[in-house]
Amino acid sequence: MPRSRGVAQRPVSEQIEELRAKINLIEGDRKAYYESSQYAIKKNRENITSLRKETWELRKRLSDRLKRAALSNKSGGQAITIFDHKVCDTVKRSNQMNHVTVAKQKKLEDLQTKYNQMVKDSSDAVATDKGDSADSQQMRYLENSYDKVSMKTEEAKQVQRVYLDIKARFEQEAQNYPAKLDAIESEIRRTRAELKELKAMQNDAELSKEAAVSELRRHEETVYSERKKREAQRGSIQQDELSPQEKAALTGEDQQQKITTYEEAFKQIKEATGVSDTWEVVERFENQGQTTQHLEDLKKDNEKQILRLREEKENLQTEFEEMKYSGEAKLSSGQTMLEEFENHLAKEERRRDDADERLQRASRILVQVKAGVEHLADKLHHLKANKGHVPTAQIAPSSDEYVLDQLSTSEEKLLKLLEELDGKDLNEALRQMEEEEFHTHMENKLPQYNTRVKLPTQQRDLVYGDEDEDSGEDDVDVPNRSTIKKQSQTIIDSKTKRRVAKKKKKMK
Repeated sequence: MPRSRGVAQRPVSEQIEELRAKINLIEGDRKAYYESSQYAIKKNRENITSLRKETWELRKRLSDRLKRAALSNKSGGQAITIFDHKVCDTVKRSNQMNHVTVAKQKKLEDLQTKYNQMVKDSSDAVATDKGDSADSQQMRYLENSYDKVSMKTEEAKQVQRVYLDIKARFEQEAQNYPAKLDAIESEIRRTRAELKELKAMQNDAELSKEAAVSELRRHEETVYSERKKREAQRGSIQQDELSPQEKAALTGEDQQQKITTYEEAFKQIKEATGVSDTWEVVERFENQGQTTQHLEDLKKDNEKQILRLREEKENLQTEFEEMKYSGEAKLSSGQTMLEEFENHLAKEERRRDDADERLQRASRILVQVKAGVEHLADKLHHLKANKGHVPTAQIAPSSDEYVLDQLSTSEEKLLKLLEELDGKDLNEALRQMEEEEFHTHMENKLPQYNTRVKLPTQQRDLVYGDEDEDSGEDDVDVPNRSTIKKQSQTIIDSKTKRRVAKKKKKMK
C-alpha cells in the first residue's frame, strides 16, 4: 500500500520522461534491427550475384565441354557441317529475335503514340472543363450559335405558320376572286356612269350658279342704279322745295355733275330692266324681294346638291382606292406565290445536286468494291470451292452479276477456309509459315555449291538442345534437377563412346 501510494504520488512529468526513455530505447532497438536486416539483405544480394556469376561460368565451362565432347569423334568435315548448322540456327534465332524486337519496337511506338494521344486528350479535356482551351471556346461559340439558330428557326417557323395561314386565306379568296372581280368591275362601270351623270349635273349646276350669280349681280346693279335714280329724283324734288336762296347756293358745276350721274344711273336701270317707264321701274324694284328670295332658295338647293355630290364623289374615291389597294394586295400575293415557287424550285435543284453527288460517291464506292472483290478473288484463286458449288453460266466481266458471282465464290472459299482452321492455333500456324518463308529465303540466298546435309531431328535435339537453353540472358534462373540430369547423361554417353572407340583401336 505505501509503495502504490508513492507511485500514485509521482508527478506526471516524471512518468512522461520515463515513457519517453522507453520509447527512445524501443526506437533504438528498431533502428538497430533495421540496419542489421538491411546489412543481411545486402550480403544476401551480393551472395546471389556471386552465385549467379559462378553458375554462369560453370554453365559456360559445361557448354564448352559438351561442345568438345560432341565434336571429339567427328572428322573435320563433320565438324564444319555441325558448325554450319549451328551458324544457321544462330542466324535463325537472331533473325527471329530481330523480328520480335522490331515488332515490339513497333508496338512500343504505337503504345507511345496512344499514350501521347491520351495525355493530350486528357489535357484537352481538363482545359475544356476549365474553359481555357480553344476547343472549349469553340464549343461555347457553337453552343451560342446553335441557340441563336434555334431561336431564329422557331421565329421562322412562326412566320411560316403565319404565311401559311395567309396563303390558305388567299387560296380561299382566290376561289371566289373571279366572281368578286366581275361584281366589282360591274360596280365600277355603274359608278363611273353615275359619276359621269353627276359630273354633267355638276356642270349644269355650275352653269346655273354662274347664271344666277350674273343675274344677281345684274339685279344688284339695277337696284343700285334705281336707288341712285330715286335719290336723284328725291334730290330734285327737294330742290324744287328749296328756297330761292338755297337754289342759288347750288352752283352750276355741282348741279351738272349730279345731273350726269342721275342720267347714267337711270340709263343703266332702263337697260337692266328693259323698260323705259319710271313707274314700271318702281314696280320692278318692288317685286325684287320675291326674286331675291327665289334666287336664295335656288342657291341653297344648289349648295345642298353640290354637298351631296361631293360626298358621293368622296365615297366613290374611297371605294376606288380600296379596290386599287386590294388589287395591289392580290398582285403582291401573286408575287409571293411566285417567290415561293421559285424557292421550291431552288430546293428541288439543291436536292437534285445532292442526289447527283450521292450517285457519284456511290459510283466511286462501287468501283472500289469491284476492285476489292477482284483482288480478293485473285488472292483466293488457288483455293477450291465446296463440292456442292454449282458453277454458273459464263458471265461477262463488265457486268454487275460477275462481281456478285465472284463475291459469292469468295465467301464460300472463306467459309471453307474457316472450317479447316477451326480448332487450330493461328499463332502457331503463322509462326510455321514465317519459319518456312525464312528457310526458303535463306536457301535461295545460298550458292549452288554449298550443299547441306540434313541430320536426324533427334540427334540435333540431343546435341543442341542444351545450347538452346543456355542461349538466353546471363541473368537467368538456376537450372532445375531434370535439366542437370540430362546434361550429365549426355556427358557420360559421350565419354562411353570415346572409351569404346579407343578399345577397338587397341584390339586392331
